[in-house]
Amino acid sequence: MTDPIRIGHIALSFHEASAREVARVLESHGHEVTFASAPHEEAFAMLGRGEVDILASAWLPSSHETYLAPMLEDVDKIAVIYEPYCIWGVPDYVPQSAVASVTDLLREPALSKMELIIQGINPGAGISRFSAEMIKQYGLDAAGYVFRTGSEADCFDRYEAAVAQGRWVVVPLWHPQFLHHRYRIRALKEPKGLLGTRDDATLVVRKEARLRIGAAALKDLSQLYIGNPRLSELEDDLRRRLIYRT
Repeated sequence: MTDPIRIGHIALSFHEASAREVARVLESHGHEVTFASAPHEEAFAMLGRGEVDILASAWLPSSHETYLAPMLEDVDKIAVIYEPYCIWGVPDYVPQSAVASVTDLLREPALSKMELIIQGINPGAGISRFSAEMIKQYGLDAAGYVFRTGSEADCFDRYEAAVAQGRWVVVPLWHPQFLHHRYRIRALKEPKGLLGTRDDATLVVRKEARLRIGAAALKDLSQLYIGNPRLSELEDDLRRRLIYRT
């Protein structure tokens, strides 16, 4: 029996949901699989050290190119499985006439009604790096806004609590993401282009693992496509079934 195929992913629930779809393909070819997860930089470090065979996935080019660059000679890019992009969003009950753009956060009624803490996830995430820069570049810090990093629960639970109470809040988020499956979240216009581009969520395989994975399984992986709406739904289902917390 060959060794299990080791699937690595960033320790966020939507990455886990996509890794499980990769596992289904491998298992259909008779492979056993194991999973390993870590924060952003460490997940790529595990791939670089050969501690995992597959990474699901690298967001290229905006979010994760800097993490993948040192190991490009050792890996192959197999498939684009969805197309993520980052946003700053507000609940749809916040009137678009009042807050349509990030720049609207600097004037009334947002200054009086919007919560000043913008709660993010871990500092290695692309959305966290982008958001910290936005606070400075838009002068939001001078108006009292603060971007704060934390866990998934810090970010997502805060947003859900705000919506339950009808409060005005900005959530630094991305597509695909389970909150989009539960709520209508409106993306703010971001004229400076600091949130990056629409990325390709790319399945990455270590070259040394190709033989163990096998040509047939690699062919099926190369044809795997999940898409943003489906992955948002899969993540929501995963979290509801597992009561996902970090």
